[in-house]
Amino acid sequence: MNWNTEAKKYEAQFKKDLKELVAIPSLRDESTAKENAPFGEQCRKALDKMMEIGREAGFTVKDIDGYACTIEYGEGEESVGILAHLDIVPIGEDWTHDPLGCEEVDGIMYGRGTLDDKGPAVAGLTAMRMLKDNNVKLNKKIMLICGCDEESGMQCMDYYCKHAEVPTMSFTPDAEFPVIYGEKGLLQIALKGHAETPILSMHCGERPNVVIGKASALVKDFREEYVDLFDFYLRSNNLQGSVEYTEAGCVLKMDGVFAHASLPWRGTNAALHLINFIGTTYENEFLTNTYRMLSDWRGSGVSIAKEGAYMGFLTANVGIVDLENDEFNIVIDMRYPNDTDSETIIKGYQETFKTYDYPAEIVVRSDSKPLFLDPNSEMIQKLMAVYREYSGDTFTPAMTMGGGTYARKLPNCVAFGPEYPIARHQSEHVIGGPHQADEGIVIDDMLCAVAIYAGALEKLGQ
Repeated sequence: MNWNTEAKKYEAQFKKDLKELVAIPSLRDESTAKENAPFGEQCRKALDKMMEIGREAGFTVKDIDGYACTIEYGEGEESVGILAHLDIVPIGEDWTHDPLGCEEVDGIMYGRGTLDDKGPAVAGLTAMRMLKDNNVKLNKKIMLICGCDEESGMQCMDYYCKHAEVPTMSFTPDAEFPVIYGEKGLLQIALKGHAETPILSMHCGERPNVVIGKASALVKDFREEYVDLFDFYLRSNNLQGSVEYTEAGCVLKMDGVFAHASLPWRGTNAALHLINFIGTTYENEFLTNTYRMLSDWRGSGVSIAKEGAYMGFLTANVGIVDLENDEFNIVIDMRYPNDTDSETIIKGYQETFKTYDYPAEIVVRSDSKPLFLDPNSEMIQKLMAVYREYSGDTFTPAMTMGGGTYARKLPNCVAFGPEYPIARHQSEHVIGGPHQADEGIVIDDMLCAVAIYAGALEKLGQ
């Protein structure tokens, strides 16, 4: 069976399914959480829609108490899982296409979740449709598992693993091709304390795993001569911003560039730049030290920089900044290679804080150890062979990454697509990536991913 040719026949169905899912703004919302909807009303709606699509396709569907669902094909003592998530990050600003509309322009579909991770979820389901419709006989059960809390801590998979069937082997289409056999450790810490600053109020960032692309702060005693300094800082750092005087004080705004926390070099952290400007302008030691220690996303400012043999360098993203009444809370999202550990990282912060007499308490919010599987294992070699056959890419090796996926939650699981290491199509249109404005997918690329997933399920399911 030529799965590339077969996938093209399912293009209309793929678009329909994806459009219905993207229309649901499935952000985790604790205010609407309840029994069978632990992550809120919109996540529950997305789960219901995915289950409806699965039933209409003729598959067996199970609701795992609102934490996740399974869509199953075939039978067998062993099973192959596809793990995808239906929750999204906040939509954000600066979209030029409807983020919930799945607008199609020259073979590109735009919308929050088209790439991360509703599009890949539909790609997995479409691959299962193709196997079923072509009566492909397998010895293992295929299970598409869709969770609703990947972006906010993966509690959905923690619950799933305790209450439902765990596949014998799995892959998650929530990263890049070819196979991702290792993921950096995920450490989130909060720096909390008290420090006097000229900032009356500053609340920036919505999620720790996103580079802060827009920042604002209400400051006191902002002199007229500071306006020229602000303009000079913006121009010197290729930033946009504004100054607005109000009765409460002066509001300073800066625009950086949003990006995924695992790829901080693709973004520009507006909050750190704003802290730097205010600190140097007012000669505030706390703010200048904050920038000095935290501005380098490699962690050199707190002596935690590390480049791993397999996983590359550690990254540290300042994702949340809250200052109010001289109380501060700064949340840092770190991705670390398996050549270091969280204890060493925290010690680096503590020793640096002593050097600067920095008044912060470190609170560990979460720590997920690195994932590392044998790249020569049979499963990984089978996935690599299928990827090479259907993509035509015989050069790119299996790799590791800084992103965190469901793969770290289940045994014998890897990340597998759907993004390609080299662009397969050139386009004059801007296509945003995960967590960015104008997030989108090239339809032909995703259909190729469908073919790869069908081939992978066929090979692993034998």
